[in-house]
Formats: sequence, C-alpha cells, structure tokens
Amino acid sequence: MATGETTAAVPVILLVEDRKDDVLLITRAFETVDFKCRLIVAESGEEALFYLSGHGKFSDRAAYPLPGLILLDLKMPGIDGFEVLTWIRHHPQLSGLRVVVLTSSDEIRDANEAYKLGANSFLVKPLDFENFTATSRVLRDYWLRMDKGPQIAMPPSTTASDSKAQP
Repeated sequence: MATGETTAAVPVILLVEDRKDDVLLITRAFETVDFKCRLIVAESGEEALFYLSGHGKFSDRAAYPLPGLILLDLKMPGIDGFEVLTWIRHHPQLSGLRVVVLTSSDEIRDANEAYKLGANSFLVKPLDFENFTATSRVLRDYWLRMDKGPQIAMPPSTTASDSKAQP
C-alpha cells in the first residue's frame, strides 16, 4: 500500500525521522516486504508532538488518526526523540502507544535511556538495504500482526450487551 493511502483495516505508523534518505529507505523496505500500513512521516520532534496532540493541521482525527506504532529517531535537531518519548509517556491517553526507537545510534547509554523513558524496543538502523528489509519484516510480523492494534484507552462503547455489564 502506498504511503498516505487510507483504509480502516490498515495500521497507521508514525515515523518520526528528520533525514529524507532514511524516510525513503524505510518506505522502500516496507514496500519490498509488502508491509501494508499507512506510513505518516513527522519530519521533526515538534511535528510529532503536534500530530500526537491533534493540533493545527492534525486536528482532524479521521484524516490523522493516532498511530498503532511509532518509529522514533533519537538524534534530531530541536526536540529530539528522548523528549518526544518523555512527552508521550507523560500523557495518560497516549501511554499505550507502542514506540520503537529506530536510530543510527548504537550507544548503550542511548538504549538504556530510551528504555528508561518507556520505549518498547530499541533498534539500530541497518546500514544496508538488505538488513533494513529484514528489520522491516520483524516490525511487520511482530509489532503489527502479533499485537492486535494500538493499546490506547478509548471510551467504552455503548452496545446492548455492554449496558448490562456497566451500570
């Protein structure tokens, strides 16, 4: 599925990445492994926060739904990935979002800090396309097929069967 297409059954992934080359690499790797998703790109930490908070052009949740998965670069100018992760984990309505840090940093202190701040996983960006394709398969198979969608708290539905269980 092409980036930007919308289908209700297609998972939404927010890629927070400032390098256009990496966005292109990730997009091509996803296409190669037939990763059917709607990939939305935030080119900075600030844009990611606007998206997640539904501000400005992102206020229409039908057009800009909350993602089921965030792929987060750490090393960005301005608001970096650590700050984005901290912001996400301090907002209870977003606490169930799955965040995979996908960064070029292989520093153990960065991995430790990311996990301390609430990252679900930490992956170092592969240097070549073949390995990036393998990483994309892992993301596709584990994060989106094994885990059944976002774990974001939603208001309870009001169906006839629900009304008996809730006063």
